[in-house]
Amino acid sequence: MMQRPLAGPLLTIRYSHSIPSLFSSTSPPFRANPAFMAFDIKICGLKTDEALGAALSGGASHVGFIFFGKSPRNVSPEQAGRLREAARGKAKAVAVTVDADDAFLDEIVAKIAPDMIQLHGKETPARVAEVKGRYGLPVMKAFSIREAGDLEAIAPYVGVADRLLFDAKPPAGSELPGGNGVSFDWRLLAALDASVDYMLSGGLNAANIGDALRLANPPGIDISSGVESAPGVKDAALIENFFRAVRAASDRSAA
Repeated sequence: MMQRPLAGPLLTIRYSHSIPSLFSSTSPPFRANPAFMAFDIKICGLKTDEALGAALSGGASHVGFIFFGKSPRNVSPEQAGRLREAARGKAKAVAVTVDADDAFLDEIVAKIAPDMIQLHGKETPARVAEVKGRYGLPVMKAFSIREAGDLEAIAPYVGVADRLLFDAKPPAGSELPGGNGVSFDWRLLAALDASVDYMLSGGLNAANIGDALRLANPPGIDISSGVESAPGVKDAALIENFFRAVRAASDRSAA
């Protein structure tokens, strides 16, 4: 299988248990993304017209709406449905849920007609398959990462989930599975095989996105707290700055 390119000096990352089908033992030289938007960009946790407009103007490929009562980014299906209509045909709408039951998922799907469902809880591979079968929609499964061994959890989901999302493990005491503004060592993802489709999340912002792209070269990126002026409050200027930083990083890689 193809290997995912790695930026900079070659790294060897050792895992306590090897997963040959998912990880490559060596890494070829970095190949820059040929142009901006060669990877997907998801702005997650949108709640307002202004924030959605900034995300779409910047070139977001995906917009995420969070349905989790403990999150400051929580929205109702009705609120998300209205925003989703404004994004239709411009970006894919992702419904982000945490261990939601069928009744709640039924309501979400009926009211916003998402392009994808993101499962950000402790959903099993069987549950992922159930959700895919019930709604006929692609499913993205999130994983919390702190160290290399955490990546071993993805093996049963490959071929079941349509895409994976790697977020940082929440800090102690946090009730939020994501959106905590913390990151992990992006070099851990360099050993993933290129066939593993994923989004990188966790603590991304305009200041560090260049390093994240260089070290992990991800197929997609997901940002939430990094474009907020306060928890749950998206800032249009910060969203604009983030896209500007992504473009600058892409230009440097292509130079």
